[in-house]
Amino acid sequence: MSDEGRDNPARRVVDGRFELVARLGGGGMGMVWRATDLVLHRSVAIKEVRPSDPGLAEYDPEAASQLRERVLREARALARVDHPNVVTIHHIVDGGPGTYPWIVMELVTGGSLADRLALGPMNPTEAARIGLEVLAALRAAHEAGIEHRDVKPANVLLRPDGRPVLTDFGIAAIRDATALTATGSVIGTPDYMAPERVSGKDGGAASDLWSLAMMLYVAVEGHHPLRRGTTLATLAAVLTDDIPPPVQAGPLTEVLARVLVRDPQARPDARQLERILADVARRAQAPTPTPTETPTSFPLQPPAAPPQVTRPTTGVTAGRRRWTLFVLPTAGVALAGALVWTQLPDSGTHASGTTGSGSTATTSSPSAGSTASSTATEQTTTTTDLLTPQGIRTAIAAIEKKTGRDRFGDLTVYPDYVTVELMVKGSEVAYDDYTYRSGQGVQKDIISGSLPTNWKPVRLDDFAWDRVPYLLSQARKKLHVPNADTRYLSLDVPDTAFDSPAGFSVYLSNEYGQSGYVQADAKGKITRVVPADN
Repeated sequence: MSDEGRDNPARRVVDGRFELVARLGGGGMGMVWRATDLVLHRSVAIKEVRPSDPGLAEYDPEAASQLRERVLREARALARVDHPNVVTIHHIVDGGPGTYPWIVMELVTGGSLADRLALGPMNPTEAARIGLEVLAALRAAHEAGIEHRDVKPANVLLRPDGRPVLTDFGIAAIRDATALTATGSVIGTPDYMAPERVSGKDGGAASDLWSLAMMLYVAVEGHHPLRRGTTLATLAAVLTDDIPPPVQAGPLTEVLARVLVRDPQARPDARQLERILADVARRAQAPTPTPTETPTSFPLQPPAAPPQVTRPTTGVTAGRRRWTLFVLPTAGVALAGALVWTQLPDSGTHASGTTGSGSTATTSSPSAGSTASSTATEQTTTTTDLLTPQGIRTAIAAIEKKTGRDRFGDLTVYPDYVTVELMVKGSEVAYDDYTYRSGQGVQKDIISGSLPTNWKPVRLDDFAWDRVPYLLSQARKKLHVPNADTRYLSLDVPDTAFDSPAGFSVYLSNEYGQSGYVQADAKGKITRVVPADN
């Protein structure tokens, strides 16, 4: 396996079966080839995963051996991830001790997202749809215990129909084994690395979400906000520089502002991010409206009720809003450990719930009658705030009546609309998304999915919605969110992995991306307060 052979396959056959045809790409993590499976007569992609330092086996054979085992373990785990947005692994070629494995994968022929972006930026709706599917791939990998650690446009391949496929998980195994080589080069892509990883800490799944959000920023803006002339300068920028507000992100602006914060705990978790990306993805692909135009769908931040609209939508103000990132003090800009980060529990950990408020709503809600009469009543109401005990019960009753379902995988209540994940009858994991709006009733959304196996759906018959006003008042007092302009409630379903029960949380955030939440059990007793300045 000479270097010359790497660049000129010349009928080179791996494992007596895979004939290398052409070089597709390569880098510090290995070389990728287009190959022909001589047994099944199909084209595949094949990659030899190896460390960026070719001398690793010579000066540290134990580290090289551990790396080989990590790569094999990672590849085997990934091979069990059956998801349309995760590259399919067909085969692993292991030459034994002293070698690095070859990974045989499906060949994705539509080029990469990097190729697509070389033609110009995406509109926010297109980027949101790409992001939603890449996020689905990350969730599937995270549930299998795998963090990607190198989410970037070059590692998102596109099928001929445009569907993205996340690939190149090899760095997840390699990065821990050789964080820095002897020459000081960084394993990874500095401008897409989350700050906590640059500083030598592991932010977990939240770090992959930072990388995803940074990729979406680049997709819509056409440039990277933190890329500098050298690797060291880029790493320093990731650690300390504010991110310029995007000017072309439109409805994606709020997504980017909420995820691109340096405290991993302050970022929305994957489930919350999926919900807000889905909201953006549902928008029609149209130019950003001017203040005199009427949006064709609801904005990312909840719109005011029709008689109360006093400010433009997120899409209108996107290019004029100011971002403030949380910059922690540094003692110097070293490649690793420049910041001392406090590792806090993932803010997305659901100290979740078991039951809720549906049956009570049927008798007490003025909207518990027929859908037609409910809609007519709501249309004549001048003020409808769904983020109230009565509003929540009204929405739940309407949703249960319309769908005939009463088991929820998620419930998110904004003042003007409610989104839910309703479990498919007979399933503990499969759900469909529905949205309820005052005056419009219940509509089925285009999104369907599956809950993580450790999350359990709940019924909403016994939740203490009457405690919501108190929790909101406590949120205003304790979360320290200046000029909060967004408030919502999110259901916390039981999580068997953390033995956490049912509950719900109320959130406050502002246009600068600062947010916090108050978490309560199903009876409304506060169990956790996470302020914006935590």
